Amino acid sequence: MTILDQFRLDGHVAVVTGGGRGIGRAIALAFADAGADVAVAARRTHEIEAVADEIRARGRKAAAITTDVMDIAQVERLADETVRQLGKLTIWVNNAGGLEDRTLRTLQDTPEVAWDSQIDLNLKAVWSGGVAASKRMKPGSTIINISSLYSFTGVATSGPYCAAKAAVNSLTSTLSKELAPDIRVNAIAPGHIPTEVYLEAVGLTDETIPAYAAQLKIPMQRLGREEDIGAAAIFLASPAAAWVTGQVLTVAGGL
Repeated sequence: MTILDQFRLDGHVAVVTGGGRGIGRAIALAFADAGADVAVAARRTHEIEAVADEIRARGRKAAAITTDVMDIAQVERLADETVRQLGKLTIWVNNAGGLEDRTLRTLQDTPEVAWDSQIDLNLKAVWSGGVAASKRMKPGSTIINISSLYSFTGVATSGPYCAAKAAVNSLTSTLSKELAPDIRVNAIAPGHIPTEVYLEAVGLTDETIPAYAAQLKIPMQRLGREEDIGAAAIFLASPAAAWVTGQVLTVAGGL
């Protein structure tokens, strides 16, 4: 066995929440390329069915399971359905998150309903997903939480999101200690990646992206790609990261 074999995911079954588009889709397809079968979960059934078809086209098994991660009963059902349809559960990616109403606002202007929605989507769903997964996993499994570069610094007009992602880092550390050595728990903190939600929230178009990227002064001189996060997820899920747990891997072009 060579070192490259350590990055394979043959025999694994993964769940990716928020897997119908953007970073979640990229992670799901990366896992399939690395040899895993994948359950793709999100609220939009047509999107996850399309991703499941892409996974099958790569020669892997797939399940499209419509799920609202803010409903704990649906998260539990997702875990059960994955085991029922694909035979087991060895990798769980808590990717679903973001800015629910795609509206930037200061903390002073944040209504309670918007605060609760952000915390439920970006933190509570990570907790419920990790718990549901861990109850069905065997030793050698792994949980990956998607955090954010802004979990370390905060940013004006995204207070609830930043606070939730900072808490995800803490939750990752705690859960890794509770589940070790049987289950590894890590997080990925992406930087600026122009997903559909990101573009809408920031108010960017394809034409304005280059100027915006230059303004950010990213050392690697470009915005991120969804595939950058897929590659990081393969590493953390694979045997190559067998001695890595409780960590937050920043993938942000040097920021």
